[in-house]
Amino acid sequence: MKRIGILGDIGSGKTFIAKCFGFPVFNADLEVSKIYKHNRKIFQKLKKELPNYFDSFPVKKKEIIYAILSNKKNLKKIVKIVHYEVRKKMNDFLKKNKNKKFVVLDVPLLLENKLNKKEDILIFVESKKLEILKRLRKRKNFNMKILNNFKKIQLSLVLKKKKSQFIIKNNFKKNSVKIKVKEIIKNLA
Repeated sequence: MKRIGILGDIGSGKTFIAKCFGFPVFNADLEVSKIYKHNRKIFQKLKKELPNYFDSFPVKKKEIIYAILSNKKNLKKIVKIVHYEVRKKMNDFLKKNKNKKFVVLDVPLLLENKLNKKEDILIFVESKKLEILKRLRKRKNFNMKILNNFKKIQLSLVLKKKKSQFIIKNNFKKNSVKIKVKEIIKNLA
């Protein structure tokens, strides 16, 4: 099984591109959302570590936002608590799909949390900053301060691009992206 890691800026279209490959996709953001809704142990850890911000299960998005905005150190604490569970979910996904030719890892902190392997195929999604901002503003609960806090814990886009074997310029037009994905799949075959 070969692993394809999708890298890029927040809001650059990584999740859409990951799905375009047609291989099984591990979506870390989706898993985090499930953890907040269904994992009582994670809630207990968050409550113990940050008692002023989390009071009832399931964890609510507004509580997370409030915790992150109240103190910039809280984001690292939350990521540390949730990361272990996400890693377990990813390992379960990899075991379940071990007989597949390819899997796609849509994990925002893939490199930062050292979840990648040397032989992984890394693909960088490049998008114009103005397009990204326009798209992010349409999202529910969009907050520029939170966006900036997340960017502070991420590696630079220049470094991620440099480490990638392929670059997809995402102009948010489905057909051109799908053509580029097909080209990459041909190169991998």
